[in-house]
Amino acid sequence: MITWQGLHEPRLEQVRLLLSSDQRLRASGRLVAAGPDEQFNASFEVSVGESGQVNRLLLRTATVLEERQCSLSRTEDGAWLVDHGQGSKRDTFNDALDVDVQFSVLFNAIPIRRLDLHRQEGEHNLPVVRVSLPDLTVRAVTQTYKTISVGDDVSVVRFKSGGFEQNIKVDQNGLVVEYPLISKRI
Repeated sequence: MITWQGLHEPRLEQVRLLLSSDQRLRASGRLVAAGPDEQFNASFEVSVGESGQVNRLLLRTATVLEERQCSLSRTEDGAWLVDHGQGSKRDTFNDALDVDVQFSVLFNAIPIRRLDLHRQEGEHNLPVVRVSLPDLTVRAVTQTYKTISVGDDVSVVRFKSGGFEQNIKVDQNGLVVEYPLISKRI
């Protein structure tokens, strides 16, 4: 179990994580946001295949007013099936291999691990499927990951998306230790 605590917002993320010796990853987790502007909880299950790409994501959110759910599945031909409970819609999302869930730091680890950015120098502009919380809006975005430093215990990877940029500290498994201004592992 890994837990991250929000640094400026009252938020927690806890994940049960299974890592394989290759790039496979299975995780189930929960986010709880208790800020004055946003109060919700979200639960998720994600499966990452041996090539390091997301195969499936299930998400559920609850606010005071409503509950929502969404599933994303990657097909063998590289398309995504997105289902909000009214039937699946197919989209390529610019050939994205990765998914990013708003407010979750776990999802930063997926491209970092796939591209081995915690172990070697690299920079990649990636198409990503972005899921907003708590409304579960799904859209394509471009994100950039760049290795800043590689260490035995902690490496630093710069993350950019839109006008946002931050240096993320990750451990030897590529998992977030500290995401300045956002979250830290406790």
